[in-house]
Amino acid sequence: MERKPATYADLEALPDDVVGEIIGGVLHASPRPAGPHVVAASHLGPALGGPFVAGQGGPGGWLILDKPELHLGEDVLVPDLAGWRRERRPRIPETAAFTLAPDWVCEVLSPSTKSLDRQEKLPVYAREGVRHVWFVDPEARTLEVLRLEGSEYSLIVTHSGSAPVRAEPFEAAELELAYLWGET
Repeated sequence: MERKPATYADLEALPDDVVGEIIGGVLHASPRPAGPHVVAASHLGPALGGPFVAGQGGPGGWLILDKPELHLGEDVLVPDLAGWRRERRPRIPETAAFTLAPDWVCEVLSPSTKSLDRQEKLPVYAREGVRHVWFVDPEARTLEVLRLEGSEYSLIVTHSGSAPVRAEPFEAAELELAYLWGET
């Protein structure tokens, strides 16, 4: 029996304690993340926001949001964070969903979502021209930086541990990895 593609109504019907996404017509419901995931995602936004959104100690010029709902073609994705260069997205739309693909996304990896983020969502980001993708793994304490080259991503660098780093496209300011892991 052939399945009907998932619809936005299917997303709206999900319980509040899950994150829903539609990728390739398939509904994916993921549990709310555990503590280390929440800490990494919650700390990353402000760490980038000062220098890259507000221009405090950095160049500014970005809009960075937590868990925006992206409507990219028929797919509905919810990355942990996403950023748009202000020249492409000067204002926040009044709608709940964003149809303009971001310039950067960050997926904080959890055991339950790791394969979804890497195998299902990454090709959508490439198709839509998202220039940079970060995978933050709070268990392994790594930050993987990927850059879109042509139609595929190349791994530029994997940072690990607690040292401060500079990572594309935010290399103009240092990012304290220890802060992402909740060590400071």
